[in-house]
Amino acid sequence: MTKPIHVLNGPNLNRLGLREPEIYGPTTLAEVERICREAAGEAGLVFRQTNAEYQMIDWIHEAIDASSALLINPAAWTFYSMAVMDALKMYPHPLVEYHISNVHRRESIYHRSLVSPVATVVMAGGGARGYGHALRLLRDLVADRAAA
Repeated sequence: MTKPIHVLNGPNLNRLGLREPEIYGPTTLAEVERICREAAGEAGLVFRQTNAEYQMIDWIHEAIDASSALLINPAAWTFYSMAVMDALKMYPHPLVEYHISNVHRRESIYHRSLVSPVATVVMAGGGARGYGHALRLLRDLVADRAAA
């Protein structure tokens, strides 16, 4: 049996559905988790959210050994956290950086990701539904690796 896919969500994503719904939509984090669990299927899923940077780094370290793939929405840490980036540089499996909004259509502060250069795939702008697409892609990438 393969290791589960880890989905890690950064700061303020616990407020989905309430926080700037014109940007992030009405979907709550609990609904995002349901979308992810359905998309992960038999692969299994570890789903987490934190507002604490040190906690995110600890979870990335854990995922290095305990997951087959990683989907991360680092939120604000995308744009300034070298510590999150450095932790992700150690991640040896397929890694998707995901953003609910299209960060490239927003203010320029959101245009430079520290995470993108270390991610396998970068996805943005698909709303909450995009998590499911990202997870299906990760399942395919894991299967491709296993077949190689």
